[in-house]
Amino acid sequence: MRTASPARRRLSRAVVRAPILVYRCGLGGLFGRRLVLLTHVGRRTGRPRQVVLEVVGPGADPGSWVVASGYGPRAAWFRNVLAHPEVSYQVGWRRRDGWARPLPAAESGRLLAGYAARRPRTAAALMRLLDHDVDGSPEAYERIGADGEHGVPLVLLTTRPDPAPA
Repeated sequence: MRTASPARRRLSRAVVRAPILVYRCGLGGLFGRRLVLLTHVGRRTGRPRQVVLEVVGPGADPGSWVVASGYGPRAAWFRNVLAHPEVSYQVGWRRRDGWARPLPAAESGRLLAGYAARRPRTAAALMRLLDHDVDGSPEAYERIGADGEHGVPLVLLTTRPDPAPA
C-alpha cells in the first residue's frame, strides 16, 4: 500500500490551499463542521503555518475535534505538531487555542471506520484521492487508520493539554 504525495505542482497546490484563503477572509464558518483550519508552528522554521483538514468527528471533550492526516505521518503539518503540539484551530466560526495529539493506532482505526460508516461517499473519495485501495468494509478503514507508516493517522485537537482522564 502506498500513500499519495502532497500537492507539489503550482495549480494543484493552489487548489488544495484555497480553503485557507476562505478562512483568512473571515468566511471559514461557511464550511460548518466539515473542515478545520489548523495553525501550527513549523518544526524547522518556528514560523506559523496553516492547513485545512477534514474533520472526522468531534472529540470526547467539548470543543475538541478529530482530524485525519491524509498523507500519513509524513505530512508536514503532522510532523510539525509532533514537534510543537501547541496549536490553534477553527471549526465553523469558533477559534480555539489548544493542543494536537496523535491518537493510538487502534483508536485511530476505529474512528476512521466510524467516519466511513457516517460518510461513505466522502471517505471512499478521499481514499481514492490518497491512493488507498479500500473495499468499503469497516475492516479496511480500520486497517488504514491503524497503519502508522502508510495509513491515515488521526489527531485529536483539544483545549486541554492532556486529554487523558486524571
